[in-house]
Amino acid sequence: MTQLSNRNLDFDHLLQLAERDPMRFENMRQAAIDDFISTLPVERQKRMRQLQWRIDQERRNRSPLSACVKISNMMWDHMIGPKGLLGYLQGDVKLRSGVTKRGCKILDFPVKPSRQ
Repeated sequence: MTQLSNRNLDFDHLLQLAERDPMRFENMRQAAIDDFISTLPVERQKRMRQLQWRIDQERRNRSPLSACVKISNMMWDHMIGPKGLLGYLQGDVKLRSGVTKRGCKILDFPVKPSRQ
């Protein structure tokens, strides 16, 4: 069996393989994913396997185009959703930790008239 790596991902070859021998393509795809996940730190591997399981479920239960849209929406939600990466990077860690916002008194500072 040919091993996949990010160095030899030839789209045209993989497309032909998927059309000619879908089972071999699927086995290569799964092996490449497993190989990649195994290179991650142990503490991240479980989460990545769970995410890959969700992706695989979307692929199995939908048409290819519908699965692509659903998986793309999942990605965007994890990037810019309410608990996404963007909020975390912008410092909105309070949402992630469950800390509630507290009220505060707003002070009024009168503006002095300008002298002209």
